Amino acid sequence: MNTRRKIEIFGAGCLICDEAVARINDMICPSCEVDILDMQQAEAAARAKKYGIRSLPAVVVDGKLAACCADRGIDEAVLRAAGVGVPKL
Repeated sequence: MNTRRKIEIFGAGCLICDEAVARINDMICPSCEVDILDMQQAEAAARAKKYGIRSLPAVVVDGKLAACCADRGIDEAVLRAAGVGVPKL
């Protein structure tokens, strides 16, 4: 049985991502193993795609995308409703 909790933090090195890393580092316990993945690296981006990550920062805990990080990202219908792609008159 694995007694370690694996936490993967996906970010791009921006201030918001760095703040997420700091916040999670404040939360961890001795049984937590934290990996920080830079989305500017192809391997990290491929891993993020596998998890269905659509926006950053994102956190995966024990191989599952955390609920706080799911179902985000660009939504074309919402953008079009806001006027993207529609000329202003």
